[in-house]
Amino acid sequence: MGLYNAVQYLLFVVILTLCVRPLGGYMERVFSRRRTLLDPLWVPAERWIYRLIGVDPAVEMTAAQYTTCFVIFGFICTLTLYAILRFERLLPLFFPQYSTTPLTPGLSFNTAISFSTTSTWQAYAGENTMSYFSQMVGLCVQNFLAGAAGLAVAIAFIRGLAREEAQTLGNFWVDLTRSVLWILLPGSVLGALLLVAQGVPMNFHHYAVAHSLNGTRQIIPQGPVAALEIIKNLGTNGGGFFNANGAHPYENPTALANFLELLSIVLLPAALTNTLGRMLNHRRQGWLFYWVMLLLFVGGLAALHASEQHASPLLHHVAAQRTQLQPGGNMEGKEARFGIAGSVLAGAVTSNAATGSTNAQDDSLTSLGGMILLVNLLLGEIVFGGLGTGLFGMVMTAAIPVFLAGLMIGRTPEYLGKKLGPCENKMIMLYALAGPVTILILTSLAVATKAGLAGLATNSGPHGFTEILFGYASCFANNGQSFGGLSANTGFYNFTTATAMMAGRFGLAIPALAFAGLFARQKIVPRSIGTLPTDSFSFALLLTVYLVIGTALSYLPALTLGPVLERLLFKT
Repeated sequence: MGLYNAVQYLLFVVILTLCVRPLGGYMERVFSRRRTLLDPLWVPAERWIYRLIGVDPAVEMTAAQYTTCFVIFGFICTLTLYAILRFERLLPLFFPQYSTTPLTPGLSFNTAISFSTTSTWQAYAGENTMSYFSQMVGLCVQNFLAGAAGLAVAIAFIRGLAREEAQTLGNFWVDLTRSVLWILLPGSVLGALLLVAQGVPMNFHHYAVAHSLNGTRQIIPQGPVAALEIIKNLGTNGGGFFNANGAHPYENPTALANFLELLSIVLLPAALTNTLGRMLNHRRQGWLFYWVMLLLFVGGLAALHASEQHASPLLHHVAAQRTQLQPGGNMEGKEARFGIAGSVLAGAVTSNAATGSTNAQDDSLTSLGGMILLVNLLLGEIVFGGLGTGLFGMVMTAAIPVFLAGLMIGRTPEYLGKKLGPCENKMIMLYALAGPVTILILTSLAVATKAGLAGLATNSGPHGFTEILFGYASCFANNGQSFGGLSANTGFYNFTTATAMMAGRFGLAIPALAFAGLFARQKIVPRSIGTLPTDSFSFALLLTVYLVIGTALSYLPALTLGPVLERLLFKT
């Protein structure tokens, strides 16, 4: 690994770690309704919003009520966005001469679900399909609202762990409002200004038309790119204003912009571990989750770098791939401005977080490099993950080794001073099985039907299987990135990927909120000699080993049929 690459990776990890504590403390103050510097600005606006929607902020909700509001809110957002997309041609700021991809009912349905679940799975070219109105009022607004809803669920989940003998988890509308006003909106304004300073456009100009020296006509899209770019990352949404996503020079013009955008993806999910520790009054527990996340992230980053740096042995002696800063490696499908290191860092960040804001072509990775991204998705959004989903995903997953350890010593498992009884374990199992059931069933359906196989535009065999598996894993993880060889804008894939996105959004959040509601009703019992300490190095090791083994047991056969077999065939 070259010095430039090592410094970039190290700087990313150090800055992220330094931001965890202050950001985590700020979010704890926001949701505990303690005073912050932004209160004079936002408290009057908050009160006006509550009056407008008829909400009493002092009234809290049970787990069932909170879940109902979360689901209904997602349903309303989906319908609203669907209406905007279907009537796009009748709304302002639409340029019909440049819109070459029509928004069919199926594509509109899939896109509406995609953005309302933070998946931002894009089966279309943004600049050739969406108007400025659709991008800003439709997609950008949903990036705020869907991200804020996920953060609200995480805060309610933490309250359930922290409270004792309580029936409520907070008020969904209050948590949603404070997520937008105090966290996402100020972060987006600051981030957008930084991106504009780096050259990201922020305008409503008409598309520019340029003529080359040989007379070729070129259309150069404009638009409010910076506004959408920052919230898609900060809210862990993904997607992009342009079809090329993070590889487009308007979305990602410089190496510094690339670094800032990747950092904005994981800042809030990582800081939530500190928020958890503060709200539980058990900061060591929060730091343990962060270090486990970071360990898995660094391991995946190192493996991905090694895979892409060595690349194909057939290309090791190709002089065109070697420069002063890039001594060989797999440059296919990567943005030359960022090199392998910038694309590897983006791949590791976006596949671990629920943000498919890629700056390279995943389909051009080596077979093992693609498998690393796929494994990150299959881990289940627990390495940073989406805004909110990563945290409660890690806690729900950690409850499984706690349960297993309790069985080994012959006593009722305890977690954070509360019992893991039959009802709690049912919610844990529903959460754990949602991913394998959804991803594997939909993948098998796709590879066994003509409609599913028809989506393989360029590849078949193991790589084609990987493209399908990766697509459903990405949708379930509410991630959105995909292998380019899968043509997903068909009736079959518009429906099945939407099913995976809804399962990943609601099939995980509902059991998590139910689990939090059950935990909130319990009384915290003092530690005893038989209590398993969940803030120790031994538990961190147990949790890490379980995550690796559990993922392997669920998906190893599928991985063997895809990237592993592809690699073995390549060697022969």
